[in-house]
Amino acid sequence: MQIVAMRGVVAGLMVAVLLAVAPQASAQTAADPVVARVNGVEIRQSDLAVVEEELGQSMAQLPPEQRREYLISLLIDTVIVSQAAEAKGFANSEDFKRRLAFTRNRLLSEGLLNQSAKEAVTEAALRQTYEDAIKQMGTDEEVHARHILFRVTDPKDEKASKAAEDKVKAVIARLKKGEDFVKIASELTEDPSGKENGGDLGYFTKDQMVPEFSDVAFKLAKGAVSDPIKTQFGWHVLKVEDKRQKPAPEFDKVKGQLEQYVVRKAQSDLVAKLRAEAKIEKVDAPAAPAAPAAPAAPAAPK
Repeated sequence: MQIVAMRGVVAGLMVAVLLAVAPQASAQTAADPVVARVNGVEIRQSDLAVVEEELGQSMAQLPPEQRREYLISLLIDTVIVSQAAEAKGFANSEDFKRRLAFTRNRLLSEGLLNQSAKEAVTEAALRQTYEDAIKQMGTDEEVHARHILFRVTDPKDEKASKAAEDKVKAVIARLKKGEDFVKIASELTEDPSGKENGGDLGYFTKDQMVPEFSDVAFKLAKGAVSDPIKTQFGWHVLKVEDKRQKPAPEFDKVKGQLEQYVVRKAQSDLVAKLRAEAKIEKVDAPAAPAAPAAPAAPAAPK
């Protein structure tokens, strides 16, 4: 609760400032009821919502009723403290005015950026972004392969490497006689996951596997079995099950990412446009570098 309280003071003070300067409504409305009055200042349901949004996930741990009471108590305390601070003249300090101006500018900026985001995220914009991304994906090829692996834990152990190579050669001989690749993989492979699925690696692009393995997989024809392949993991034999062009992800599965991109682009474009239209003058000059120390005078000859 300490973290909630610390963040709550900041959020509450922001709302308290707004409450202090906002005109008070003459009557309670059903849509936005008054939940408390503090020395004539009304605290409404919408004020609780503002603070809860500002606090974010730190409020999620509280049950709804407890959360509501906490927010009301927080706002009451911050209004009281802010009124006391104003009575002491804090509102007239230059530091307070600067911070208030910054808070006002930040809230206005967030409001406009949020509005631009809502306007930008349309079904048409998302579909267009999706189509553009699909065009840029290119035509990457994927291979669906299975493999049988005999591990070599120490690459310098030539005896172990030779034994693993001989095991692969024996497997290839069995495959040439017509034995089932899946059955042999389930029995012999030393790839732990391969025993459960017959050595199935699924579809992969060329850069997803080590070069020695990928080079062979992408050269073989569909249905072909490789010669022994040595990699950093040991000795393999692989079978190509299928080849295809990498399919595009479904629109619904990437919709969230598309929305994030459209929002960022809309907000970035808005800021860039406003910058281009604004008259901006940077008047702070960087500090001049310190002059190098003068070299010491040579000693007079004796």
